[in-house]
Amino acid sequence: MATFRQRESGYWQAVIRRKGYPVESETFQTKKEAQEWARDIESRIDRGAHVSLGEAKSTTLAQALERYEEEVSWKKAGHDQERYRIRAWIQDRLAAKTLATLSVVDFAQWRDDRAAAGAAAATIKNDLAVISNLFNIARRDWGLPIPNPIADLRLKKVDNARDRRLEPGEEEYLIEAISDTGASTKSKRRGDRSNAWVLPAVQFALETAMRRGEQLGMTWNMVNTARHFVSLPKGLTKNGDARDVPLSSRALAVLSALPRQDGRLDRPVFCTTESALEQSFTRAMKRARRNYERECMGAGVYPAPDFLIDLHFHDLRHEATSRLAHRFQMHELQKITGHKDARMVARYYHPRAEDLAKRLD
Repeated sequence: MATFRQRESGYWQAVIRRKGYPVESETFQTKKEAQEWARDIESRIDRGAHVSLGEAKSTTLAQALERYEEEVSWKKAGHDQERYRIRAWIQDRLAAKTLATLSVVDFAQWRDDRAAAGAAAATIKNDLAVISNLFNIARRDWGLPIPNPIADLRLKKVDNARDRRLEPGEEEYLIEAISDTGASTKSKRRGDRSNAWVLPAVQFALETAMRRGEQLGMTWNMVNTARHFVSLPKGLTKNGDARDVPLSSRALAVLSALPRQDGRLDRPVFCTTESALEQSFTRAMKRARRNYERECMGAGVYPAPDFLIDLHFHDLRHEATSRLAHRFQMHELQKITGHKDARMVARYYHPRAEDLAKRLD
């Protein structure tokens, strides 16, 4: 039976207590609204159609994200990257709202604000993917009867296709910049050049076309140096399929030069994080560009505007795949790179016009 009482604020609170059901309560501006709500809830209970939103009303987005990270996210291969997104969401103003009160309107406004601040469409989509997965988990696994507000949210189409390859000379400048450990105290204080794992990670990526997450998730027990390949388990690959990646002599040389943490085979091959690797790579790119500009100035020539500009670590996979395409058939290349669709491999296969011209002779 429902009971009603007027609070000091003037609002009316309706409380429904039924044996075998959790207590339901809600506050309204008028008593009439409270009575209508109570009749609706009691009618649903009588028909066996009522689902309680009590837990969803008391759980904030921040609390749900904490639980999601503890129970779900840490098991993912890409947890390191998702953890940063979760931390950012917990600091967001929407984190204080409960799951039951969050709607598509809230996230539409968040989307528009992020876009106005200059965030890329891909970044916005990836940030919202965390929330979408959270709501799906809450509904399926936690038993919270709440819809997914991201499901109806309109997002800008993202075109992730890139054809960025290393131009002649860029690799040499990049390797030199990464190898420069910085002798001065000022350089060391900046912390620009302290990550010793960047150089081998770059060299290994150029030889294997492995993704950044696959490299950093690789452990020594996956490496078969005798038979020259790495066995990536399905939990580590992006498409969820296990695959074997062949190792060239240069790739094997990179691995043989790496230190092994206490000799245990379950230790990571590359002992760094995605964030640290990306930051160090970006800094090395800037140093390489400065070195290039300095040499151009000394030679009295104008530096090329696109040289050592807009190159990401993931572009090394693109470069490596294009290099491997000269040595392997398409179906062989798919097995190496882990693409299920040949059209996806074609996105990474961008031979230069001059290379194609040479085949005509």
